Amino acid sequence: MNKLEAYVFRQALGPLLAVLGALSAVAILTQGLSQLDIIVNNRQSGLAFAWVTLLTIPQLISMILPLAVFFAVAYAINRMHTESETVVAYAAGVSPTRLAKPIFILSVLAALLHLCVTTLIQPASYREMRETIHAVRADVASSLVREGAFTFPADNLTLYARSRGARGEMRDVMIHDARPREPLTYTAREGAIAMIDGKPAMVMRAGQIQRQRDDGRLEVLDFDQYVVQLGEFFTATDEFILKPSDRFLSELFFPDLTNFFDQRNIDRFLAEGHGRLSAPLLNPALALIAMAALLGGDFSRRGYLRRLGAAAILAVIVRVLALGVQSSAIDDPELNPLQYALPVLVMIAAGWALMSAHPRRPPKRAMGVSMQPAE
Repeated sequence: MNKLEAYVFRQALGPLLAVLGALSAVAILTQGLSQLDIIVNNRQSGLAFAWVTLLTIPQLISMILPLAVFFAVAYAINRMHTESETVVAYAAGVSPTRLAKPIFILSVLAALLHLCVTTLIQPASYREMRETIHAVRADVASSLVREGAFTFPADNLTLYARSRGARGEMRDVMIHDARPREPLTYTAREGAIAMIDGKPAMVMRAGQIQRQRDDGRLEVLDFDQYVVQLGEFFTATDEFILKPSDRFLSELFFPDLTNFFDQRNIDRFLAEGHGRLSAPLLNPALALIAMAALLGGDFSRRGYLRRLGAAAILAVIVRVLALGVQSSAIDDPELNPLQYALPVLVMIAAGWALMSAHPRRPPKRAMGVSMQPAE
């Protein structure tokens, strides 16, 4: 690229990074709030919340990158119009396609980044997030015991712990089991939940077992260490299943047909796979919409607000249509080619509009040159 093209490239790159960062921050905030209840309800630390939120970033970038490219290109070109930089370029004989070349290169680079995100980074991060959330929900100690509160994991069963340590150790533990004919109450100075033979159990130390007989007598047994099995009333979490968003392309296009879940979701996998490959094409498509709207047509002293608004509406419609086509392809796999056709047709139409545009040069007064003839 020459100096002019490099300058235009930088003018679009800065807004792209800014818009992408701003939209990502908003998306992260909304996505993080949806995961906050899982972390809070399972007594996890702020680091777990931050890690889960961080893992959602690739998916968010994949969703908003095409629109970020559009807004960045529109902002850069509109600023160049406002500061009369395009006026000077047109007066110097620079064509709209020459101004559009570095911006189109930027959109292609964004498309390559988008492709890398959708095919490699996104499935890896979502798989890690799914495993993290599954592990959080499968945390027996967190789901059964609340610090300083009575919990009721089953009917006629009560658990209490005054405090919990960083490693799950508990102080002043109480378990009251009223399900048997003769209720049992376990109290201990210390306790911890552990997995014994694959089943959860409460290991209690320095405590007592109290049993109330039918005749009203109370039996008390002291112990140094006692194990209470919890497996009979602990409900295990759902089976860990990789959703379409968690899978790599090879797993989407070549699912395990011996797996019942994969058999039922073949069409969904195909729609997801084609959606990931076609989504990067939206970056140059939306960029061309912005360039055709702002670089094509006649010079306007009143600005380009109408063109910019129309282009923004069209860009949003194209993005929504892409999502709609992918959703429809789940029910009808024959629509999958349309996921590629939509951005390609938009690029052809916008590119033709840009290349066929021959903007009228602005009057000399717009360039600060007097229209009076020289004497």
